[in-house]
Amino acid sequence: MPQLRMTGRGLWITALIVPPLAFVALFIVYPIFSAFAYAFFDWQGLRRGGFVGLENFHTVLFVEPYRSWTLNAFKNNVIVFFALMVLQNGLGFILAYALWRELPGARFHRIAVFLPVVLSTIIVAYLFKLFYHPLFGVVNLSLKGLGLGWLAQPWLGQGNTALWSIIVAQAWHMVGFPTLVFLAGMQRIPGEILDAVRMETESEWVKITKIVWPLVAPSATIVFTLLFVGAFNWFELPYIMGGLDGSPFGSTDVLGLYFYRTAFGNVSSGQQDFGLGSALAVLIFLFIALIAGVITTRLRAREIQI
Repeated sequence: MPQLRMTGRGLWITALIVPPLAFVALFIVYPIFSAFAYAFFDWQGLRRGGFVGLENFHTVLFVEPYRSWTLNAFKNNVIVFFALMVLQNGLGFILAYALWRELPGARFHRIAVFLPVVLSTIIVAYLFKLFYHPLFGVVNLSLKGLGLGWLAQPWLGQGNTALWSIIVAQAWHMVGFPTLVFLAGMQRIPGEILDAVRMETESEWVKITKIVWPLVAPSATIVFTLLFVGAFNWFELPYIMGGLDGSPFGSTDVLGLYFYRTAFGNVSSGQQDFGLGSALAVLIFLFIALIAGVITTRLRAREIQI
């Protein structure tokens, strides 16, 4: 009877573990290894050619015009990462602190702050495209109503404002996530520590910098790492709001769009090269994995020091 129980328990555990492992192997592990393999071959459309070694990697990194496209897309991803670090995570921390302090309407604002996160990215993208419309968009109409009509402009139609306009949309869409993560970290701070700090000082700045921020370090590690991965995997919003070409003039082009364009082609170009696209995907994967690992390790070490 015990043997039968163990067998039944083992079958139950196997039934729970095998399907997710099979799913991960089929849709994550296999595509990753396939991309590694494809990157070392020449491709003619959908037909695989001969082995070319590291030539595809060399082309993507050092041969024009791919070199310029790669650098431009990478530069935009870096801008997105640091901009969202300030706008999304910075604002998320401030909102989390305000909610933690139980300011008036805190319960309502917890729901309101997180509501944009559950919206579809497609809905958010088209919503902000309407907001930024040069003729009837709410942004330009509001500026004109405030007597600032000279600031009204085609936000998505010029290179110096298009990327920043999409970054603002992304920050609005996802600010609720770091807010709730930081709030969860703040709620774990022992009340005894807060009571002791109140006896020492009434300064909110001192409380934030000396107590709150150091004690939410684990939350910051999670938020910073996920933001880095998300910033360099960015695709949906720039695709819908700027197009596959990263319009205007490549100002909204990012590595995700560049990879898709290279591997599968687009309307304005017949170019389609699985080899170059796979090489680019491998480079993106290795870069994200390496830097994310370094960020996590350094921030974990900081947590231990604190």
